[in-house]
Amino acid sequence: MTRLVLASASPARREVLRSAGIDPIVRVSDVDEDAVARALPQGTAPQLVVVELARAKAAAVAADISEFATDCVVVACDSMLLIDGELQGKPHTPEVARARWGAMAGRSADLVTGHCVLRLLNGQVTTEAIDHSSTTVHFAKPEPDELDAYIATGEPLQVAGAFTLDGLGGWFVDRIDGDPSSVIGIGLPLLRRLLDDVGVGVTQLWGHTA
Repeated sequence: MTRLVLASASPARREVLRSAGIDPIVRVSDVDEDAVARALPQGTAPQLVVVELARAKAAAVAADISEFATDCVVVACDSMLLIDGELQGKPHTPEVARARWGAMAGRSADLVTGHCVLRLLNGQVTTEAIDHSSTTVHFAKPEPDELDAYIATGEPLQVAGAFTLDGLGGWFVDRIDGDPSSVIGIGLPLLRRLLDDVGVGVTQLWGHTA
């Protein structure tokens, strides 16, 4: 029985999969994302940056899941907001979150998510599929007191681009052009294709419990 291992601590990614019929096994990598990004050649395309981060996470988890490695797929993702030609990850502090919102309020930006899928059979990685998805997000302009209240919740500090679509941040998104699940952090249309590329039909994974 093929199992899906989600290489992510993100509750939002887990819930996207659960809502789509898959209860993943969750394993979190200890990858230093900043170190991986710094090691890439200067001028690396933003789409490749997020793909390489996803690949590093998937590889780290695949190396440490012997109990499931007889037949599983490891899925990893990494999301960043691309605005003014620069990638924005998690702000981590209220000050950075406020500056990010100052730059993106009332504007549009692209949420880029790298995806990596590894197929493991009998303890070995047999196939890899990678790609990215990009969705344009059109932001509203929160009032100062609204932004203060949002930052005070802590939600924007630990999410790419300092916003969520499926949480409190959804109040400050006017619309999106593209796949909503990708904005949440894991794009179902792209993941279905990548799973197919490694020989796993998505319906094989429905209904499995962790």
